[in-house]
Parts: sequence; C-alpha cells; structure tokens
Amino acid sequence: MKMELGQWQAAGNAAAPEHTGIPLAIEARGLVKNFDGFTAVDGVDLSVPEGVIYGVLGPNGAGKTTTLRMLLGIIEPDAGYRRILGSEHPHKVAHRIGYLPEERGLYPAMKAYEAIGYIGALRGLPLEEGRKRGRALLEEHGLGYAADRQIRQLSKGMAQQVQLLATLVHEPRLVIFDEPFSGLDALNQGKLEKMMRALAEKGTTVIFSTHVIAHAERLCDSVAIIAGGKVPFAGPVDVARDRIRAQVRLETRASDGLWRGAIPTDARHERKADGSAFWSFPLPETGVEPLLRALIEGEAGILSLSIERAGLHDAFVAIAGEAAARALEDTPEESRR
Repeated sequence: MKMELGQWQAAGNAAAPEHTGIPLAIEARGLVKNFDGFTAVDGVDLSVPEGVIYGVLGPNGAGKTTTLRMLLGIIEPDAGYRRILGSEHPHKVAHRIGYLPEERGLYPAMKAYEAIGYIGALRGLPLEEGRKRGRALLEEHGLGYAADRQIRQLSKGMAQQVQLLATLVHEPRLVIFDEPFSGLDALNQGKLEKMMRALAEKGTTVIFSTHVIAHAERLCDSVAIIAGGKVPFAGPVDVARDRIRAQVRLETRASDGLWRGAIPTDARHERKADGSAFWSFPLPETGVEPLLRALIEGEAGILSLSIERAGLHDAFVAIAGEAAARALEDTPEESRR
C-alpha cells in the first residue's frame, strides 16, 4: 500500500524530502517494493531537479524499471514517499509526463501518424491535434514518408522512433525513458541523444534508465547508481567521478633523486634503458603544485605530465562494487529489465 507523507513520517521513517530551493521534478524517499517475498526496490531515494538529464544506471534486475513505474504510479510502492511535478498523485499530472516503457508496442494496423495521435490522446491531447502534430513530428525527424504507413509495415527501428515521437507529442514537462537506446542502431542512438539534449535545453526534465555507462557519461547532469534494489549514490556525475582521486601519469628523465619523496612509495613505475622512467599514481591530496615544485627543484627532468580524471565506469565500480559492474557489462542489449 502506498504511504502518504504524513503516514510515512508517523511510521518512523527518515525525514521527508528536503526542499533546498531548487525546483524538483521528482523527489522520493524510502521507496520499497516487494514481489512474492522478493524485495525488488529497497529504500530508494531520488531528487531530480527540473530541466536536467538524469540517468538511472544499473544492470539487469537492479530495480530500475520498478523504480520508474512506482514514480509514475503504474505500480504502488509498499512503503516510502514520492512527489512528481509537485504532486503526490502521479495520475493527476500524467498529462504533463511522457513515458516510453521498456516494452515497446503500438497497434500494428494503425498508421504512423495515427499511432502518435492516439498516444497523445491518452495524455489528454485532442485526437485530431495529436494526429496533426504526429505528421509534423515525423516530417521534422525525417520520417515524413512513413506517416501513412501502418506500423506493421515499418522496420523495428522505425516503429521504435514512432513510439518515441508519440512520447513527446503532447509536449510534456517531464519525459521518462526506460532503456530508450535498446534496439537502436548507432545512427539512431546519436539522434536520440541529440533529441534529449534539445529537450533539456528547452527546460524539459529527461530521466532515463540504462545499463550502458557511455550513454550516461555523455548525456547526464546527474545519475542514480542502482544495484540490488538500492541506490548507493545519487547526484551529479562529477561528484560520482570525484569519489576516485585523479591519476597522475608522469615521465621523468631521471629515475631517482630527492624528488622521489614527492611520489607515493607504492606508485606504479617502469624504468627504461636510457635511465628515464614512467610513473602512475593517484594525485596527492596536497594537489599538483607541491608535486611540480619537488620535481622541478629536484631536477627530475619532466618529459610529460598529465592528470587523468576517473571515468564514470571507475566510479561505478568504486560505488556499487565489482560484482555489480560485471553484471552491468554482462547485461544483454535486448534483455528485459
């Protein structure tokens, strides 16, 4: 049973979502969902600011789809609190939300523009206006030639694009995509990324689930990392990456000297036949300036020096663990989540 905010507080749960002054499109605390004794989602907290691209990143079975469905009111949480577009009742704001489910499906006998209009009508858009917009969207995205074709006459990729456009036909303020890149070729994945950025630039909030770190790293302002039904991290991508200290890559002409004291004793290094050396180690907490000073004053002979920030994959491993990272990498492209 869904718990409203007052009930949730009275039950002794943690504080209700904080209002920091930043408008939130989605806020949730302590979401829980059980299926036949199995806890699919276990105390998930989310805060999604308006106008951002937000990724829910995790492997098959992590709880991504269940979380999104609870936010949308498709299924009810067993415990916890949620607010979407300012409402505690998702169905009351459904006309302002676009949702692309993981199970793609359109009526095969409908023409492409009719299918878009029909889905718009389900979100409160007048049917004829939706059909008109459907034709315009298909033209805008290079599919005008397919407007009068039945869905059954379209390729799988084209049908997916039609359903994607149907998600946007009523001009929602919040768009939720569940594994939107699955099944798309590289060209159409690129088009979808461009579309997401354009939506965010207009102020639309975009949230999508994915098991592909590259998509999240390229697109997202913030992410929720989910594994085993829990969210060990939710926040800006940069903050996630900063969980791991940047790596220093250094090449020196000399291989020894007093300057060695500025380099961690456990630094990985390789000496070359000409006496030079390569070094790799985490950036010292004191920063790069003391390191540079020691190298220069000690006449190490700096041949090259770079500082490489951790990627989101490394951050995922550090936050969720190696087992979750392996599961993420092993998630089949066409698996259901």
